[in-house]
Amino acid sequence: MASITSLGIGSGLDLNGLLDQLQDAERGKLEPIEQQLETQQTKISAYGQLQSSLSAFQDAADALNDSALYESLSTNVGGEALTASAGAEAQPGSYNVTVENIATRGTLATQRVSAADSEIVSGAGKLLLTFAGGDIKVDVAEGDSLNDIRDAINAHEDAGVTASIINDGSGYRLALSSTESGADASIKSTNFADLVVGNLAADPGEAIVQGGEDANLNINGVAITSSTNQVEGAIQGVTLNLQEVGDSTVTVEQDTRAVREAVTGFVDAYNDLKGTIGELTSFNAETGAAGELLGDSTVRTVESRLRSVLGGAVEGELSLLSDIGISQKYDSELGYSKLEIDEDKLDDVIANNQDALATFFAGDSDETGMAGQVNATAEQLLSPNGRVEGAITGAENRSESLVEQYTRMEQSIEQTISRYRTQFGQLDGMIAQMNQTSSYLTQQFDALDAQLGRD
Repeated sequence: MASITSLGIGSGLDLNGLLDQLQDAERGKLEPIEQQLETQQTKISAYGQLQSSLSAFQDAADALNDSALYESLSTNVGGEALTASAGAEAQPGSYNVTVENIATRGTLATQRVSAADSEIVSGAGKLLLTFAGGDIKVDVAEGDSLNDIRDAINAHEDAGVTASIINDGSGYRLALSSTESGADASIKSTNFADLVVGNLAADPGEAIVQGGEDANLNINGVAITSSTNQVEGAIQGVTLNLQEVGDSTVTVEQDTRAVREAVTGFVDAYNDLKGTIGELTSFNAETGAAGELLGDSTVRTVESRLRSVLGGAVEGELSLLSDIGISQKYDSELGYSKLEIDEDKLDDVIANNQDALATFFAGDSDETGMAGQVNATAEQLLSPNGRVEGAITGAENRSESLVEQYTRMEQSIEQTISRYRTQFGQLDGMIAQMNQTSSYLTQQFDALDAQLGRD
């Protein structure tokens, strides 16, 4: 039987249209799988948001679980003479500091030459830079200019000075500045004139030397000398950065600001988590729109576990969040509870009872304080075998299964449509052949009627 390449040509029937309708009907079987796959992918994204917010809350709790937070000290400086910072070894105290002079770097300007780019070195040699602690030698070559000498000094790792060129109106001088401050680091002299003998300017002038000075200060009546303006060790654990001559007071005290910020960060992170959960489990009665995790058991587990920890007590003088000024308050507009801070109460605890606050949050071990318990609970929920990670893995596995199911069904549909196409082609051919046979028989009967005189 001859094949029909375009359905309907042989039969005159709209077989292509019929095949399209059958294909649409078959592919309609894929829609439920597509909807389920979209649901699972949406859940994976929603679980990711929950995971991220819970992890941020865990980080905030972890910051409060560090006992070093409550031991840290800060400095408060009165006056403009200096700035200060406290290290781990600092001790609380107050200090009167008088800066009598700040440390400076020594400078030296050589005798003049007529031009910066003219050859001034008659023979190869060494430029000698003399300091209080010894000499540094820099190689110079025959024919070097002032520019070349400058570059050679700056390329020398241990020169102890930086070099530049100045024009004082009467000629060019090599200007050297010690890289470190203080009297001992000062450059004292050079043999520049000996190296360029015969090539100095007509009026070479004298080399100009300004020695560097050590810083001198007085702390509570004790005289201190420092070669740099960064003074370490004069006050235990405190670094002073001298700015100018004058008087300043330095007060070393507990860093209440850092503790306050950590507590506020803990409350904010929890409220952000509650906000994320609120969005993921929301329901709009007017529109029927629902959050991606409305009614989800994983969300309920997270909320229940955290509610239990935050509402529980720990051992110590301060045992409840409410003891430090933190309480749960229902927000009718948002539809869920948030943590709120009684600012005055919290500030009073931080200022006057920080040891008890440290025990409340950090405890005697990693998991005995409130922050440690929150951290441990979050870790259980977020661990590879935890509830949140398990929910993500479950949704991913279901998605993979749905993709495989979709692929199998799509292949089955293609096979079914291919079979229909073959059958329709065969039907088209059969009808075409039948039409040809019918036409032939009609012609034969008409011819017979004509022979018999039948009209």
